[in-house]
Amino acid sequence: MKINPKVRDILEWLLCIIIAVIIALLVRYYIGTPTIVESVSMNPTLKEGQRLWISRWTRTTKKMPERGDIITFEAPSKINYTKNEIDLSNPIARYENEPTGIWNRFVYYVLEINKISYIKRVIALPGEYVEIKDGYVFINGNQLEEDYLPDGIVTDMTKGLFNNFTVPENTVFAMGDNRTQSTDCRVFGCIPLKKIESKLSFRFWPLNLFGKV
Repeated sequence: MKINPKVRDILEWLLCIIIAVIIALLVRYYIGTPTIVESVSMNPTLKEGQRLWISRWTRTTKKMPERGDIITFEAPSKINYTKNEIDLSNPIARYENEPTGIWNRFVYYVLEINKISYIKRVIALPGEYVEIKDGYVFINGNQLEEDYLPDGIVTDMTKGLFNNFTVPENTVFAMGDNRTQSTDCRVFGCIPLKKIESKLSFRFWPLNLFGKV
């Protein structure tokens, strides 16, 4: 059957568009993507409105990030805890509302529709004992040097209850640099490696701050 040239042209364009969309989604999910800072939790390191390039390679290779890395991760489903709900022998953030079905998972994890992500800094790694006291962070009993924080920043447990525990295997303990305005692992526990989405590569906007953070 002979296809009308105009119809053929339309089909060819549609095929090109579909291929382009698939490639873009693959790059976005497995390699990297731009993003915008939308919260104050990483002030003054990152401010609202700044544009970043985040690498998905950590998720693709399932590589554990290093201390000091700035990462993004899926927001836990449970944020608020009472003392009776916390088990410091297993201080892992809860993810209880994960989508089911291929299409729903595609929409949520690939298209990231209705998906909330946090951006924080990795503070402690698997097997390390975390203690927050006297305004500082201690790892295995030693005070953590945090040169990226401005003078006068105090780290406390005003908002959270997750303190004095060992970071479980295949998880990380992360906090925002804006310690008094950050909802982080002090509040909801450690983040599983499989929930870490990306690592910050560099900032590209504003131009006067272009470069590695």
